[in-house]
Amino acid sequence: MITGHMGDTPLNVTDTLFFQREGATLDRDTAQRLTADALSGADDGEMFLEYRESESISLDDGRIRAAGFDTSLGFGLRAVAGEATGYAHAGELTEEALRRAAGTVRAVASGQSGTVADAPRGSNARLYAPTNPLSEMDFSARTELLGEIDAYARARDPRVKQVMASISGEWQAVQIIRADGQRFADLRPLVRLNVSVVVEQNGRRETGSHGYGGRHGYGVIVGEGSWQAAVDEALRQAVLNLDSRDAPAGEMPIVLGPGWPGILLHEAIGHGLEGDFNRKKTSAFAGLLGQRIASPGVTVVDDGTMPDRRGSLTVDDEGTPTSRTVLIEDGILREFLQDRLNARLLGVRATGNGRRQSYAHAPMPRMTNTVMLGGSHHPEEMIRSVKKGLYAVNFGGGQVDITSGKFVFSASEAYLIEDGRVTAPVKGATLIGNGPDALTKVEMVGNDMALDPGIGTCGKNGQGVPVGVGQPTLKLSGLTVGGTAA
Repeated sequence: MITGHMGDTPLNVTDTLFFQREGATLDRDTAQRLTADALSGADDGEMFLEYRESESISLDDGRIRAAGFDTSLGFGLRAVAGEATGYAHAGELTEEALRRAAGTVRAVASGQSGTVADAPRGSNARLYAPTNPLSEMDFSARTELLGEIDAYARARDPRVKQVMASISGEWQAVQIIRADGQRFADLRPLVRLNVSVVVEQNGRRETGSHGYGGRHGYGVIVGEGSWQAAVDEALRQAVLNLDSRDAPAGEMPIVLGPGWPGILLHEAIGHGLEGDFNRKKTSAFAGLLGQRIASPGVTVVDDGTMPDRRGSLTVDDEGTPTSRTVLIEDGILREFLQDRLNARLLGVRATGNGRRQSYAHAPMPRMTNTVMLGGSHHPEEMIRSVKKGLYAVNFGGGQVDITSGKFVFSASEAYLIEDGRVTAPVKGATLIGNGPDALTKVEMVGNDMALDPGIGTCGKNGQGVPVGVGQPTLKLSGLTVGGTAA
């Protein structure tokens, strides 16, 4: 198991991993020379080297059901000419593999005489400790923790019939080499704890789940207070659902809770603000820069610089430092999220949102931590203003069409609002709407902005990356609710 320490620079650690490890056959000078040769005549590109250690352990009904540990090492080489991209990757770091990759990607710039774009600016920021979390805690300690979670949940309530818990962690070391010899590196920890509880009463079974995570060591999530809070929250949701009734259907005012409900913002709006969709004019927001697309008071930022957050990165996967990008300011569309390719073609700045799942994938514009900032309204004020509506506190899965902005999301925890009061919990509620239209229906923005607990993963074009979301309580004048009540 390999680890980095606070005193080691990311470049030094990654040089050791990629070029100085036992059995290494590719040296740094050769890697730089072959990268420069492969990118000759191209407009942009880089060599992306990655080492990753990952593990996961899961428990179900008091038994360890699965445990895994994996390491991966490889590189991806990209050359960009105009809108075209040549990409090759290999799961080995050898001169022979890099020469083959160079021969493959070089073809994209054949006949071109481009000048490689300027390298990203450097960054000395450290948003998270470089230490490998997998080296902090013995395997036996992690399995014992899962057993304690199972016992604690069952002791809390005799209605608990099943407990599922998992703990996972990874450490990713990356180095990016550009044609001009500039290099960028990052050491990225990531951990997560999840708990699900099934309860039964009078023949009815319901489930609740909760978790925590972020770019830090296991210590933050395995402390007794943290994991017990996760169990308590999962149990609270499950017991609540035992008394839920079928959700109503129809158009009605909606109040969204703070924190994790920002996933609706992420999916229904955030993807439509990514640069590739707008350059290709396939987003519902294409061509609307500088125009009002949301109600006054709505300000949305994508911020990859939040310390220890799941979606944060010191530098993105092209070497650009992440930033706090204001996407929507007081309802006005200000900027899109850009990687280097789309920024160059559009003549704008790269915002540090070029991300990839691994060395086997080319980068593309992706969100980091996407957050709606807080306003001035108290959450109780919003509830009191609704005669009949829905209060959605937590969400499960959802779907969105980027071109139209249409979305469907299922609420895993929701309540009726009747005469200005939160009343009965409901199940089976889905929110149906259109992202751009929903932004204009925001009537009140709460003063209680909160971030999600650190469990989000975003999918796009077959690639998954860790992300964060957040928002305050919001009141929307109306969305369509799909319900099951007769």
